[in-house]
Amino acid sequence: QVQLVESGGGLVQAGDSLRLSCAASGRTSMMYTMGWFRQAPAKEREFVAGITWREGKTYYADSAQGRFSISRDNAKNTVYLQMNTLKPEDTGVYYCVCYEGPRPLSNAANVGFWGQGTQVTVSS
Repeated sequence: QVQLVESGGGLVQAGDSLRLSCAASGRTSMMYTMGWFRQAPAKEREFVAGITWREGKTYYADSAQGRFSISRDNAKNTVYLQMNTLKPEDTGVYYCVCYEGPRPLSNAANVGFWGQGTQVTVSS
């Protein structure tokens, strides 16, 4: 099992920046790719960004490309999501996720472990 604990969410205004953190513990050897999903009210969870744990290769949803940046600190078993130029449509609960092997990142069914989520609210 891998335990994931997110932090860094909050209430910000449109145009502001926010950095989310996700600390992993447990069987961290199982972490192949780490990433972030989000879920807006009354919508399905959607993939935001991912990063392979060993190589650091990054992947982004179209909505995040150019504004968000995912990174990791292997020594701290922590993954980050830097979010810039936030928009009201970025509002939602952001979940840290872990994939146990190489698989399509955008499919939530492929996620092995989920964090409890952290709320991000962007006001206009």
